[in-house]
This record gives sequence, structure tokens and C-alpha cells, in this order.
Amino acid sequence: MLVDDSLVVRSILERIVDQHPALKICASVASAHDALAYLACESVDVVILDIEMPGMNGIDALPHILERAAKARVLILSSNCVEGGPAAIEALSLGASDTLAKPGRGSFSGRFAEVLTERILALGDQPPLPATVRSVQRPVSVPVAVVIETDQPIECIAVAASTGGIPAFANFLAHLDPRITAPILLTQHLPDAFMEFYAKQIATMTNRQVHVAEAGMAVERGHIYLAPGDAHLMVVANGSRRDILLDRHPVENGCCPSADPMIGAVADVYGRRGVAVILSGMGRDGVLGAARLKSVGGTIFAQAPESCVVWGMPGAVAKAGLAVATLDPDAIALMLGRFLPGRRKP
Repeated sequence: MLVDDSLVVRSILERIVDQHPALKICASVASAHDALAYLACESVDVVILDIEMPGMNGIDALPHILERAAKARVLILSSNCVEGGPAAIEALSLGASDTLAKPGRGSFSGRFAEVLTERILALGDQPPLPATVRSVQRPVSVPVAVVIETDQPIECIAVAASTGGIPAFANFLAHLDPRITAPILLTQHLPDAFMEFYAKQIATMTNRQVHVAEAGMAVERGHIYLAPGDAHLMVVANGSRRDILLDRHPVENGCCPSADPMIGAVADVYGRRGVAVILSGMGRDGVLGAARLKSVGGTIFAQAPESCVVWGMPGAVAKAGLAVATLDPDAIALMLGRFLPGRRKP
């Protein structure tokens, strides 16, 4: 379903989508109210939603659309995305599965058409999210069969995330025992312009200090360091200190920032006292780093497919046999509590 107040934009999007035999437009509407009216009677797999619309805008409509279309994934298509405005970050935190910048006039063809089609296909190919995933406050228990084979405290937590990762990380952070003060390194695939807004949003969820990482920063307990959108976030030993290193060399998976260098650096510096958490996202970013961390005795967790928007990154780690457990983000957070003194046995 296309939701955009511009008839011209909807017509262009219709032509793009109609060119792919696996896709079908079930509705093309000019307002959020029309979208909600349609969803009251019909089901859809993917909603392409504009933000700036008269009446009810896309941000205000998003929770209602997610509630009414319980099985649908929402792709935000808006010019706000290219500006790095807070609206796109808010949309992702509210449950949107992905965002894409609306191109300027005359540039809807070529690469944009290809990217849009790829995004729709990827979102439409995922299993429906259970209703409980939309709330991060539900009670959660950790399966007793999972055993963490370590007697070492956590010294660093490296988190990798992409599509669907923003609400997943919020869920993880909300359930993390405050007594776990190990620094958190976060690589979330987002453009550089988004990072300051995202860091400010994370800061509203936690008492930890939150930073967009800068080269030379000291890595301190109780802090979160977010990879900038144009560099890989790494950590290096500097005597008794641990400092941030930013690296811009191309990596095998093509991502920038990439989780592989980050997790690999955690393996080098923290060894078996390092933990990696691989959350929802497309692709395989994180597999190489996770393999390196496991080789030195570190611990890797992967998000379960039932709670992922896309089970690409965590799926690749799980299928490679690198994850000690595959759980929802809240359960992973509670599992880390077993690293605390006196809490290591299942």
C-alpha cells in the first residue's frame, strides 16, 4: 500500500512497483485516514508511508497503522530521511521497519527504483511480527537450558544492528541490569546525518552517557559509543586506557560503518571478556567479527527470528554456529545478568 499525498509521487511509485512480477499494489491512497480506512477491511504486507502529509502526518499515523495492520512492515519514504531529521529516527523507534530518502524531482528512476524494489522485497519476505514485539515492557524470562560458559566479568559489549535494530536495541537497553556497567559499542547502519539525533534518543532511555564516537575518546564504563555514519568504530589498548579508533577502510561486506571491525577489535582488546550482540538487520555484517571474538573465548548472542524485522545479520551468525544463544533482545539483556558475580550459573 502506498500512502502519499502527492498524486505524482504515487503514480511514479506505482510504475516502479508494477515492473516487478512479485509485487502487487493493493492500494494507493492520499492520506493516513484513507490508509486506516482501507486497513480496517483489507490486509497488506508492506506499507510505504510518507511523513509530511496534510491532516494526520506519517509519524502520528504510524502507531495506528501498525496496530491495524498487525502483519505489515512499514517503510518510511520521505525527504526528511535525507536530511537526517529526527522524524525518521522517531519513526524507526515507533516500529517502522526501514526508511528511505525520497529523491529529488526527476531522480525517481535508475538506482532509486532498484533500491526501493529491493527494500520492499526484503520486508515482504519476512515472517509477521508477533504483537508482543511491539512492546518492550512485556514480562520476559530466559530459557533455563542456555548455559554461559564463562567465569569472566563483562568488560565490553559490542552491539551490531541494521534494519529493525533501533527498536531492538531499545528493548535490549530497557532490560539490561544497571549493575552491568561495561561500555557498550554500537554499530547501527544509518547515514551520518542521523547519528546525533539517534544518540540523543538513546540518552532518553538510559542513565548511561551516550556519545557519537570520536577518535581518541577514552572508553569508559557506564558509557555508550555510537559509530558515526562514515567510519567503523573500533577500540585500541593505550597502556591502561582503552581508546576509540575510527577506521574508514573498505570492508568485505561493503558496510560503513561495519560491525565486523568493531567486534574484531573487541576480540583483540578484551578477549574472552568481550560480548557481542547481533540484532535485526539485512546482510551478513558481524559474522567475521563474531568468528574472531569466539576464537578468543568471547560470547556472542543473536536475536531470534520471531522478533526480527529482518533475520539477516543475526541469522548469519546463528547459522554459522557462533551464537551461544538465539533470543529476543530483552532475553539477551537478562542473560547478561548471569555474568554478574554470583549469577553465572543457569
